[in-house]
Amino acid sequence: MGLQPLEFSDCYLDSPWFRERIRAHEAELERTNKFIKELIKDGKNLIAATKSLSAAQRKFAHSLRDFKFEFIGDAETDDERCIDASLREFSNFLKNLEEQREIMALSVTETLIKPLEKFRKEQLGAVKEEKKKFDKETEKNYSLIDKHLNLSAKKKDSHLQEADIQVEQNRQHFYELSLEYVCKLQEIQERKKFEFVEPMLSFFQGMFTFYHQGHELAKDFNHYKMELQINIQNTRNRFEGTRSEVEELMNKIRQNPKDHKRASQFTAEGYLYVQEKRPAPFGSSWVKHYCMYRKAAKKFNIIPFEHRSGGKLGDGEVFFLKECTKRHADSIDRRFCFDVEAADRPGAALTMQAFSEEERKQWLEALGGKEALLHSFNRAIIPRPEGSAQLDKMGFTILRKCISAVETRGINDQGLYRVVGVSSKVQRLLSMLMDVKTCNEVDLENSIDWEVKTITSALKQYLRSLPEPLMTYELHGDFIVPAKSGSPESRVNAIHFLVHKLPEKNKEMLDILVKHLTNVSNHSKQNLMTVANLGVVFGPTLMRPQEETVAAIMDLKFQNIVVEILIENHEKIFRTLPDATFPEPVSLSISPPNAPPRQSKRQGQRTKRPVAVYNLCLELEDGDSANLPKADTTAGNLDSLSSPSPTTAAVSGPLGPDKNHLADGSSFGDWASSVPCQTRSPMVQWLNTQSPTTPSCSPAVTPPSPKPPPSPL
Repeated sequence: MGLQPLEFSDCYLDSPWFRERIRAHEAELERTNKFIKELIKDGKNLIAATKSLSAAQRKFAHSLRDFKFEFIGDAETDDERCIDASLREFSNFLKNLEEQREIMALSVTETLIKPLEKFRKEQLGAVKEEKKKFDKETEKNYSLIDKHLNLSAKKKDSHLQEADIQVEQNRQHFYELSLEYVCKLQEIQERKKFEFVEPMLSFFQGMFTFYHQGHELAKDFNHYKMELQINIQNTRNRFEGTRSEVEELMNKIRQNPKDHKRASQFTAEGYLYVQEKRPAPFGSSWVKHYCMYRKAAKKFNIIPFEHRSGGKLGDGEVFFLKECTKRHADSIDRRFCFDVEAADRPGAALTMQAFSEEERKQWLEALGGKEALLHSFNRAIIPRPEGSAQLDKMGFTILRKCISAVETRGINDQGLYRVVGVSSKVQRLLSMLMDVKTCNEVDLENSIDWEVKTITSALKQYLRSLPEPLMTYELHGDFIVPAKSGSPESRVNAIHFLVHKLPEKNKEMLDILVKHLTNVSNHSKQNLMTVANLGVVFGPTLMRPQEETVAAIMDLKFQNIVVEILIENHEKIFRTLPDATFPEPVSLSISPPNAPPRQSKRQGQRTKRPVAVYNLCLELEDGDSANLPKADTTAGNLDSLSSPSPTTAAVSGPLGPDKNHLADGSSFGDWASSVPCQTRSPMVQWLNTQSPTTPSCSPAVTPPSPKPPPSPL
């Protein structure tokens, strides 16, 4: 039951029950006052916490904005650029969100704290003042009555009449004050319902406005989020493929490191300990140097380097070799030593120590020492073993039979070309297809002996067995360049131009294959093989590098992009000639990466490509299943998404045929730092035609002046 009403007529009776009802009203107002006081305190704490949260969010956004990912190699894919730019997008999103939060914090002060403080001060404070007057007047009234009733009846009538009048006046004043106080009590009980709740409503309206603004930001962010999920998944797939290739190369080098030495501009290079003789009685010391020798110029470069001091690089020295002599054990108390003599210091030999006898023999051979062996530091690139597969009539027959069977029997099979066939069956089928006697007898379209995955694996194995990849070693680097740079349109034009530079048989077979892959991608809702997935499968097959290096493996992701461009633009590339009037810029333009738009209203401007395949985080259309068996490609059976290629790419420097060769010891003279700006092949004319700028090659690093070797005593 609620508070009992205070009747005005009870003010004149002033009964004990009336007083109880007044105390109940007063207690309720005191409880309300304490509650509002505590609520104001909590509201101020909420504002302070909101400001602290906003400051922390802004600091977090600032940290995101300032960080930048580094990448391996000389360029990033569009997906990697978008991932790199995503931190700035996240930072901007948080910044916009915190601007709305600050508006909400200000509105809390204006709509909640100040109105409650005003109500507490003006309304509840006024009731407190009325209560003080009422209590004071009550005390005065009843004290006067007690005093008046104690007057002696023997007093004069005039004196008693005067006292009666005074008491009556005081009682009337008390009744009036009591009436006003009762009215105020009941008024404030009713007023507090709207005076208190209305600011709360405004507060929640401000909060809802903030969350609505966050919802609107999230809606704008949704398109960007979907694009970024695709970028991340594509990058993950490429990483898996690259990782497997790197691990395979690492295992090959681990098993036989001598057969996988990287081609170098130096005849010999490696670590040697160099004897530095000092005046008596200090004797001599042996200092580790990284040494490089060019036999043609007889130039010897040495640079002190100590791993244990955190990789400190010392000042290098350059001299021209006159002769090299092996040191025997009886002439020096150290093993594996030999002397070299500089041409400008005849008779002053420099003693060096190799790590082993085998390495000493190799150095002696390279330096023209007395004990030279038929062994070289830098082996030539080991050619890949040539299989029996050739680009001949038999090869085209194999390709057409396999494609026809796949399109007839398995165009909708999930994981087509990713699911691996049994190795023994694949080899047996390929052997039969490559045998003139049995090729025509193999019926792939109607025979149940050969599974679709066996046929697809045999097709890929045939392409891998060609002596040279279908897109040739010669044009490998040229195909990679547009995938690293330029706008989407310029990339298509560049690939278009390069395809028509391929040998006729290569172009014809590539045309047949890419047309088939285009058909496969058109059924991606059923087979889950989007353009990006097919790029992962066929990139390494059609564009394998001539030399297996980590740098070449880092370009796998760009090979995939080239294959994606071929599939998406098959009709233009293979059915039309390149634009012969295309202007020829002299260099690649430099343009910053752009993130895809965050506004969902721009979604209609996207290239229409499948949203996601194999990505269990995204909803597949028509309830397609995302589960696949084990795959045979380097990307494994992981998720794959179609690459939207939404950004304008940039390249940071020229890329030549020997892009995989790292500059060795680039701090010294003409043996490393005077690398000329490499000339571009004609295909560069198809890149970045909108940019008139012509950045020049970066100047070579100025090497320190060479100084003579330490003088032996």
